[in-house]
Amino acid sequence: MKKNVRKTIEALKKNRFEVEYFKAGAEARDSALKMIPSGATVSFGGSATVKDCGLLDAIIGGPYKVINPYETNIAREESIERRRQGLMADFYVTGANAITLNGELVNIDGFGNRVAAQIFGPKKVLIIASIKKIVKDIKAGIKRIKEVAAPLNVKRLNRNTPCAVGRPCEECPPESSICNITTVIHRISLPGRVKIFLIEEDLGF
Repeated sequence: MKKNVRKTIEALKKNRFEVEYFKAGAEARDSALKMIPSGATVSFGGSATVKDCGLLDAIIGGPYKVINPYETNIAREESIERRRQGLMADFYVTGANAITLNGELVNIDGFGNRVAAQIFGPKKVLIIASIKKIVKDIKAGIKRIKEVAAPLNVKRLNRNTPCAVGRPCEECPPESSICNITTVIHRISLPGRVKIFLIEEDLGF
């Protein structure tokens, strides 16, 4: 295990996150699924890593009561309502934009449901993240999001923003911006509520 990864894990545990380390995304997927009992209410926030490791498909096709705000062909109002419902789920599965060496989670969100769930609401939050998300500090985390994660995400979402076409980050119009809410979680008030699955495999943005 790389020195910076070990240091990050130690810091996360000190800040009362639960942490597991995996070589491959499939291992993290299987470990996460073992935690979710049949019949549990499960929701999720947008995450390429959750999709890439196969966990998203396993949840949608599994024996759970799934609240899916991203289902195709539903109205915008229904999608927003499902985001609200997801904040009361038994399990909420998502990713993280950046994790600092000091054990902090740094995220920038569009709607805010993903970061809201990390902060409070669902009984258990499972965060799936590749070790490439590890950064020196909060400033480096925001820089990573602006220069790496956000441009890739807006391309995926077909948004018309400067970063989508290789231009420097600038103030986007509200209708196209995915960088509306910035959060830093320094530590957890309820030990055991948030578990982070760190993956060596290069997944997600």
